[in-house]
Amino acid sequence: MELRPDTPITESQWRISTRCNGGNCVQVAVLDGMVAIRDSKNPAQGMQFYSREEWRRFVASVKAGSYDLSQ
Repeated sequence: MELRPDTPITESQWRISTRCNGGNCVQVAVLDGMVAIRDSKNPAQGMQFYSREEWRRFVASVKAGSYDLSQ
């Protein structure tokens, strides 16, 4: 199932990590029932949408080290 917001996402809804350095970052917008992500260097290229549950599982796996390439 592909999720899409019913209303446009405003620039003020996009968040970026305070650790972002050099503009090569992912931006996140938490919306009603979904999460959108986009590339900070090329926001016009498009967005990906995830359910809040998919996003929650992804963040939990990142925190658990599932994507740690140094191991």
